[in-house]
Amino acid sequence: MSKRTNGVSSSEDIKASSAYLRGEIAEELRDGNDKFGKETIQLLKHHGVYQQDDRDLRGKQGSNGKSGRHYSFMVRSKVPGGKLTADQMRAQLEICDALGNGTLRLTTRQGTQFHGVVKGDLWETIHRINSHQMSTLAACGDVERNIMCCPAPIRRDPVRDQLQNWADRLADHLAPRTPAYHELWIKDPETSTSQRVGGGPPPPIEEPIYGPTYLPRKFKTGIGLPEDNCVDLHTHDLGLLALHDDGVIHGFNVIVGGGFGNTPSAEKTFPALGQAMAYVSSDRLMDLVTAVVKVQRDFGNRADRKVARMKYLVADWGLTKFRAKVEEYFGGPLDNPFDVPIRGYEDHLGWNEQGDGRWWYGLNVENGRIKDVDGFGLKSAVREVCQRLQPGIRITPHQSLLFTDLEEQQQKTLEQIFHEHGVPLSEDISTVRRWSMACVALPTCGLAITESERVLPGLIDQLERELTALGLDHEKFTVRMTGCPNACARPYNADIGLVGKAKGKYTLFLGGRRLGDRLNFIYKDLVPLEQIIPELLPLFTFFRDTHVNGETFGDFCHRQGRNGLLAHVGEHQAEV
Repeated sequence: MSKRTNGVSSSEDIKASSAYLRGEIAEELRDGNDKFGKETIQLLKHHGVYQQDDRDLRGKQGSNGKSGRHYSFMVRSKVPGGKLTADQMRAQLEICDALGNGTLRLTTRQGTQFHGVVKGDLWETIHRINSHQMSTLAACGDVERNIMCCPAPIRRDPVRDQLQNWADRLADHLAPRTPAYHELWIKDPETSTSQRVGGGPPPPIEEPIYGPTYLPRKFKTGIGLPEDNCVDLHTHDLGLLALHDDGVIHGFNVIVGGGFGNTPSAEKTFPALGQAMAYVSSDRLMDLVTAVVKVQRDFGNRADRKVARMKYLVADWGLTKFRAKVEEYFGGPLDNPFDVPIRGYEDHLGWNEQGDGRWWYGLNVENGRIKDVDGFGLKSAVREVCQRLQPGIRITPHQSLLFTDLEEQQQKTLEQIFHEHGVPLSEDISTVRRWSMACVALPTCGLAITESERVLPGLIDQLERELTALGLDHEKFTVRMTGCPNACARPYNADIGLVGKAKGKYTLFLGGRRLGDRLNFIYKDLVPLEQIIPELLPLFTFFRDTHVNGETFGDFCHRQGRNGLLAHVGEHQAEV
């Protein structure tokens, strides 16, 4: 957004004059147009809504006989820790059929998204989501987004349930208090009657944590474990590394300043991994989180949204100054973080014992899209599993599904349902596909420069064949693709990152790793889609022939460095 004369961006003016996120939303919902005005578009994000248009149809004639943009809306649900009931999952599938484009998308932050909702169905969509004890409030916007945590229901170790409890508590604590959401989407516009989600009295008008202009930019928090960093802790504004003894979380290493979105043409922007700032005991965690959020609220850049994320504040001030200011808001000194490294990253797929006599099954959902198409009936299968078996549901940070709390005798039924609907089990998915991830990109995302979700499956098809021929089909490494540098699929710490740079061309990043604690580097820029696999093949051969025992592909590329990899490829091409 442009900068105003008062020294803040126009987004800040919009929030300040919105009466706590009300603005003109109610009036524009009833104006008969198929889209919203610019100011309302910005406010709607805080309600979990993005205005989009189908970029495949731009300029084509619509049902009204006119050519132009075909507007629809993406509606995002906030699901702390990715935890749902079977009935909530079934309800969302019904909503996507009745009011969306017939698909439900699992997000990289463990939430859900409905695509293709037209303006006239927007109220009904959000109202129905809330009627099933879910919400879209703060799924987007300049506030705390969906709180992530490890979704695995490991009951023999109570730490996982404690993580989920913290995710729920933090989500409640950091949720906006404005009654605007309740007024707009839950109260019946005809009768003015409503049932507030979760019951209880309506919230106060004050925003004790955010204030009237909320945060300078979005804020992301994840809770993880040293033995399982499936939430990619270092990619968040605030990462909480849970430290535990004898099944009890005693405190957290506090990691600050992560975030991947950037603009390559603006050198002032960059991806960053979070840094360990302090340790806080569990009984003071809520105070510490509140202090960090308030420091970002008061000192984050409100003049330039390109550098408004907290990572830029940490970078500008340095960790020492940032910590000192957090201690001031916290009300006392903080302890230094423990020297506890990340040592594991699980995807939690396949059959797993929970430790309470029950099982969970992790199903790979390619790029998070739940749909029925061409003999592949994933949506129908998930609906039937939820109806017949009534499992718990967890969404993973890698866009897949866990079906939890299953009895041993239900295992064959679940597998049979997927088989009958043409859905491959996770055991039948290649390793490289299992560890791949793509953002939505075209045709709905307005920021996308290139394809992502629609082309990555074909790219993985090619990669599967080549890796099998090289004998590397069981190697575990992450492949993450995004249609633009905003990095929704977290490509900058992946073994292989593919980021849209120009039409049909990508920046190829190498050298990250599954553990998520290392940035990768640019190997080549502006690589055409059809050249990605040819660029990678000599590197995989080099890896196969010369890597040391236990070395991952990302570790190998990191050790060789860009120059070492380019030198090998140059020598290989000269020999050919």
